[in-house]
Amino acid sequence: MAETDKNIEIWKVKKLIRALEAARGNGTSMISLIMPPRDQVSRVTKMLGDEYGTASNIKSRVNRQSVLGAITSAQQRLKLYSKVPPNGLVLYTGTIVTEDGKEKKVTIDFEPFKPINASLYLCDNKFHTEALNELLESDDKFGFIVMDGNGTLFGTLSGNTREVLHKFTVDLPKKHGRGGQSALRFARLRMEKRHNYVRKTAELATQFFINPATSQPNVAGLILAGSADFKTELSQSDMFDQRLQAKILNVVDVSYGGENGFNQAIELSAEILSNVKFIQEKKLIGKYFEEISQDTGKYVFGVEDTLKALEMGAVETLIVWENLDINRYVLKHSTSGETIVKHLRKDQETDQNNFLDSATSAEL
Repeated sequence: MAETDKNIEIWKVKKLIRALEAARGNGTSMISLIMPPRDQVSRVTKMLGDEYGTASNIKSRVNRQSVLGAITSAQQRLKLYSKVPPNGLVLYTGTIVTEDGKEKKVTIDFEPFKPINASLYLCDNKFHTEALNELLESDDKFGFIVMDGNGTLFGTLSGNTREVLHKFTVDLPKKHGRGGQSALRFARLRMEKRHNYVRKTAELATQFFINPATSQPNVAGLILAGSADFKTELSQSDMFDQRLQAKILNVVDVSYGGENGFNQAIELSAEILSNVKFIQEKKLIGKYFEEISQDTGKYVFGVEDTLKALEMGAVETLIVWENLDINRYVLKHSTSGETIVKHLRKDQETDQNNFLDSATSAEL
């Protein structure tokens, strides 16, 4: 999934979590159901059947009907699935109380944008969203190249999972004390072997960190680590792939090579890795303000103007504040039949004047 698509999915889940957390019901008529990948629809259908039998014994008639109604909704929605989708299935259903005190039935079901490793069934007066929050945790993968005079290790880190992709050793000649012509020959040999070592590391870096299908890096960022100046030499070398060069987040000194050096590099880079998203966003905003300060005319802001530019297909990069709470209304003039599009905030939605024609006071 492309980075922009992933960001949109994360935003959708955040918005959904906010709406679900705010919802409240009477009694225990709100069902939260999460099925992990490879779970069986038949198992959950049977469990819901058993739950229906148990709920039939609830003494309060109102609560009993609400719970049975929610279980029936869940059963009906599950019939749409012959099997659990590859990333699992999330289902919320029940009767909620709206802001004006009315009861409203809601059912939300979707396949998460990445595998959800939770199994949940709860009947309560609220929806349980804890497992959805795990979907928001970053699973960005970072590449590590740990390089010293004895060899190189290639590894990745994603969340708390580290993986060694490959390591190889190298036998480089030490600096020689011999004088005369042999000293020059040894120096030349040493430089040649060193050059070949850097080239091999650069070639393997492309092999491990560039996706051949897309020709793009398969990691969110790269950390170069090692003792001595091999890592610096690699980062500045023409042999090092330019696409990876752009992904270097940090160059760190470590006391060891191999796996110990890998662990040390992870520790030393922890702060930078946690701020990657922040740094990316800062860069993006910086670029935007640069356009404004240079008055290039290549920028636009505000809902109306931005959407106009979008409809014209003139937008290259769209920056949206994730807490933007605006709904789009397509309204029809009651007398002329003309279609009017309005974008309203929550507070504007309650103002009836926004749904009247200012000239004729006709309803929209």
